Amino acid sequence: MSDMRVLVTGNLGYIGTVLTPMLLKEGMEVVGLDSDLYRHCTFGADIPDVPTIIKDVRDVELSDVEGFDAVCHLAGLSNDPLGDLNPDLTFEINHRASVRLAELCKQAGVGRFIFSSSCSNYGAGGDDMLDEDSRFNPVTPYGESKVFVERDVSPLADGSFSPVFLRNATAYGVSPRLRFDLVVNNLTAWAVTTGKVMMKSDGSPWRPIVHIEDISRAFLAVLKAPREKIHNRAFNVGRTDENLRVRDIANLVGEIVPNCEVAFADGASPDARNYRVNCDLIANELSDFVPQWTARKGVEECYQAYTKHSVTLEEFEGSKYQRIGYIRSLIASGELDKNLRFAEQAAPANK
Repeated sequence: MSDMRVLVTGNLGYIGTVLTPMLLKEGMEVVGLDSDLYRHCTFGADIPDVPTIIKDVRDVELSDVEGFDAVCHLAGLSNDPLGDLNPDLTFEINHRASVRLAELCKQAGVGRFIFSSSCSNYGAGGDDMLDEDSRFNPVTPYGESKVFVERDVSPLADGSFSPVFLRNATAYGVSPRLRFDLVVNNLTAWAVTTGKVMMKSDGSPWRPIVHIEDISRAFLAVLKAPREKIHNRAFNVGRTDENLRVRDIANLVGEIVPNCEVAFADGASPDARNYRVNCDLIANELSDFVPQWTARKGVEECYQAYTKHSVTLEEFEGSKYQRIGYIRSLIASGELDKNLRFAEQAAPANK
């Protein structure tokens, strides 16, 4: 274990900045690969210091992945609104670049390719409990892109290359690259900054939720597991008892944050994304995966962090910690071009 060399793509993002120190604590050698898109979005804690290749995942070369035992692939556009901004770009970055990365990893002799997939694959899943064999029904370009990666990377599996697909539930939790555009983080921020828990849907949709530390524990468990346990398999990542309706999360926030009330935003309506997910497989198959977090603990963590750092309504509603707002602000300022590349990177091509 201690001599394992791991490349983490997206190591400077929301999950990557939490996963990286956990890998280091296990004695692994970690190298990052990240475009550093969110360089202006640091919250509180320092960013973990590991050697990092500053590069867009679309530009990865064979030499970037040579010499690694495993790749944890997190890099990509991270949610539905960002995926909707330009669906063609979403498929270019999240789908085609991910498949190409897997092909390069196989060519380079990387033994394990762990893909950060999503329960968004199930999309409009209804009220039935869904397991890894349930039908995909993505309702957004983001969800579709994850489905396409699984479809196209799985056939690459062979005697020396083991892809693994971690279908993460909806993430939450405090990170050095915090996001307010996730349901637990968002509702808690509403409560702290306005005194109201503001729901933008009618609160009826189901969401499986999982803390980013527990997502990181899933990656660790896959890295530690015997090959036959993980080879070319998919795992739902979360806890089966942590499927909650959005309104239940809102009521939990209302219990924990003092002097706040639960309310619906103007025009609140049902959300097509509605799914409940069974996460028993990963718990039963991978003994090293023992999730530590619950929604209640997560709301308490967010409340304490927001209070400690005196998060304001201006910060909450601003672009810094909202991925779609941040990207739009970079495009508007000219720092990013329409292909989501930094202007200084695009400049030579225009000469």
